[in-house]
Amino acid sequence: MRSGHTSQGRRESTAEHSWRLCLMALTLAPELEGVDVARLIALLIVHDLGEAISGDIPAPEQTGDKTAEERRDLLTLLAPLPEASRARILAFWDEYNAMATPEARLAKGLDRLETVLQHSQGDNPPQFDIGFNLGYGRAQTDAHPLIAALRAPVDAETERLARERAR
Repeated sequence: MRSGHTSQGRRESTAEHSWRLCLMALTLAPELEGVDVARLIALLIVHDLGEAISGDIPAPEQTGDKTAEERRDLLTLLAPLPEASRARILAFWDEYNAMATPEARLAKGLDRLETVLQHSQGDNPPQFDIGFNLGYGRAQTDAHPLIAALRAPVDAETERLARERAR
């Protein structure tokens, strides 16, 4: 489970997050000239697999090397697979985390965008710091003009929600 909540108030699952990311990529595909959309979707499918074991750590609470822990968990999940399958999935995961390709950088931006979007749409508990989202993942979402443009109305909604909570 992730730290964000759905519009019904239950915690969002990592699977729901990854599924929504893939739908976003499919929807945006016509606007992503020069991007290998199949590769982008593969990166989005595997990017949070390690969370299946240790779970999601909310960004404000992250300390230490979250990536190393997730990679260890991913290796545990992949252990039963044939070596070639393990290597292929791990390579996608490493590419995403290193932001080594245009697809990986776009995947990282979409991941951050989906997170702030979910937080703005979710029925979050009273202690949830919605204002944190205004700076969260800014470098990743600003790296692609389309993602930056899509983030602008999400930020406006986040600002509105933050003002509403402050009252």
